[in-house]
Amino acid sequence: MINICALLIHAAKIDENYSENEEEIIKRTLLELGETKENISKTIDKAKIIENDSNQILDFTREIKNLPEIDKIKIIETLWSIIYSDKVADIYETNLMRRLAGLLYIDSKTMGDIKDKIIKKNL
Repeated sequence: MINICALLIHAAKIDENYSENEEEIIKRTLLELGETKENISKTIDKAKIIENDSNQILDFTREIKNLPEIDKIKIIETLWSIIYSDKVADIYETNLMRRLAGLLYIDSKTMGDIKDKIIKKNL
């Protein structure tokens, strides 16, 4: 769970604007993925350290690859929600999602459909 959280934090920080809204999205997703309310703060604190010390997303994606498809989709939805929480996606954020699609074996149609769903939800 910590590596998943680290990836979500990485996405939130990539535009150099890690907001409270993004952290709330991360907390909500961790709960939906099975993390307990009592452990969320510890998980986020540990994930921040791991994300800060890591220089590649490959470390974060290993855990996600083994998840059921429904959980992978939830994580992708969360990543797009984080990216569009400020209503705009910059080049670094879209590049991150393109790389993640390949690493997580998510086809471009599925990735585009999820992105469109999140954009409509956030407008």
